[in-house]
Amino acid sequence: MGILDVMDRPEAAEKGPGRDIVNDFSIEIATVNGSGSQTANGLLARALFKMGIPVTSKNLFPSNISGLPTWYTIRLSKDGYVARRDTSEISVAFNPATAQDDYARLPAGGVCFHPDDLKLLNPRDDVTTFALPAKELMKQANIDPKLRDHVANMVYVGAVAHVLGIEVDELQSGLVHHFRGKMKAVEMNMNVVRMVLDWAKENITEVIPYRVERMSGNEGLLMIDGNTAGALGSIFGGVTVGAWYPITPSTSLFDALGDYLPKLRPPGEDGKQKFAVVQAEDELAAIGMVLGAGWAGARAMTSTSGPGISLMTEFAGYGYFAEIPGVIWDIQRVGPSTGLPTRTSQGDVLSTYYLGHGDTRHICLLPGTVGECFEFGWRAFDLADRLQTPVFVLSDLDLGMNVWMTEPFVYPDKPMDRGKVLSEEDLAKLGGMWARYEDVDGDGITYRTLPGNKHPAAAYFNRGTGHNTRAAYSERPDDWEQNLERLEKKHETARTLVPKPVVDIREGAEVGIIAYGSTDGAIQEARDLLRESGLETSYIRLRALPLETTLTDFINKHKRVYVVELNMQGQMCSLARLHVPERATDIRSVACLDGLPMTAKWVKDGILEEEQK
Repeated sequence: MGILDVMDRPEAAEKGPGRDIVNDFSIEIATVNGSGSQTANGLLARALFKMGIPVTSKNLFPSNISGLPTWYTIRLSKDGYVARRDTSEISVAFNPATAQDDYARLPAGGVCFHPDDLKLLNPRDDVTTFALPAKELMKQANIDPKLRDHVANMVYVGAVAHVLGIEVDELQSGLVHHFRGKMKAVEMNMNVVRMVLDWAKENITEVIPYRVERMSGNEGLLMIDGNTAGALGSIFGGVTVGAWYPITPSTSLFDALGDYLPKLRPPGEDGKQKFAVVQAEDELAAIGMVLGAGWAGARAMTSTSGPGISLMTEFAGYGYFAEIPGVIWDIQRVGPSTGLPTRTSQGDVLSTYYLGHGDTRHICLLPGTVGECFEFGWRAFDLADRLQTPVFVLSDLDLGMNVWMTEPFVYPDKPMDRGKVLSEEDLAKLGGMWARYEDVDGDGITYRTLPGNKHPAAAYFNRGTGHNTRAAYSERPDDWEQNLERLEKKHETARTLVPKPVVDIREGAEVGIIAYGSTDGAIQEARDLLRESGLETSYIRLRALPLETTLTDFINKHKRVYVVELNMQGQMCSLARLHVPERATDIRSVACLDGLPMTAKWVKDGILEEEQK
């Protein structure tokens, strides 16, 4: 059985054969991991995007290096929906291990492409099949045997392009983009595509209802993954130190950081680099480097996932209590333990918010789009410096590693906020009289100095043990209580500084939906489906912790509120109930964790089921 057998075979396509279905269906491509299929799959997605068709692609791959099944889905939606769908009308069954299941899962009216040496069992008369002579065509292509297995995926590219009507020029352009202008590689792949197109014109005569047409749904948009967007945003936010340890699915964020920093921050006239990116020996060392650099005044960051967050616990608590800025990206995956490293979830909300021992609560940003991955990339540094604390950015595998459409990124709308830093001149005006942990302004945020400040009063001891306002060691109960009360006040100040939620209130709606992160696309589409079912909803998309008054007002405007999220225990639902305890019984959890990106149908069905209770 295939890994996607968790999904039932759908009853029938919503739009059956006999009528054209244009730019509104999904393609599922099943291959073997490590076979080089990502070039072919990305090429199809990019060609469709460049034809002006709104597309979203999802890569479902195993956690081993190679050999296990992988699926890549491309959703075309003329209406601009971007969530994963439960059904794919077109299957490219190029993995013998899963082909029978991929074929069986197709809806009535579906289409299956498969190699002709792969015989499909239990033939269906409600599905159109195209058997492609992949091996024979590759023999005719006269390609180096060492490269043949990788280029072979262009067979299904050519066949799908012919049947659906994908423009050949866009395929050529996509290959030029992928191979960065290396025309030898481009021509080798295009020769196979053209050969298959010629074969298809002679041998594929059956017409299917699914086709594509050029449209103008993507004007001004670009395609990028969330990890790359986050890396770019961090660079625009002034990152100078990056320390990390590889872990799926966060590694590509630092790969992008390493790719773009040399281009966007070239060496100075002295030839010295203006940044440092270090692979540490483990996650504990990585966050230690980040906090050391943050204490010294650098804008420093790391990226990891759930297991790495666990290892960072003690240092995160130290950064919170000693009040040192730093940025930690958590690209969430499925736990507990090692769990499912290549599946997506939102399971680190509670553990990260309360990361540490004792009374610790962190600032957590919750990007819901790749545009926000870029924006929060730089805003996280401003918040870390302003609040003098670690700031976590909770993305996830779906948002981080998959490619999304987005508006061009917006340059930071304000200068860097370095927070309350005292210079030598400032200390001179104060006569050297200052206290590192004294709340002067009533917002819980104290003043700090940075190494290099030559004033005699600038130095202080940065300790994670009990201390008084002057950073001197103290076990006095009043000093301890005063410190924790001030940190609590700083957390309340943070509520006013973090990005506010995005809210859509519908007149007369009794039901509200709370969500965050990559589930946004599914929620948006589900609201349309719920409306068609007769249920109007309002929606608030949270963008940060701690929660603030916007959520309180939203909950109080609705009789029932559903918190939709990708974890089993309803972690954000628990926080929402704590935030508005008097309405706790009206705040209901609609939570799912199967490792797959959320679908609109699942959200609709989940809320309607709760409504009937």
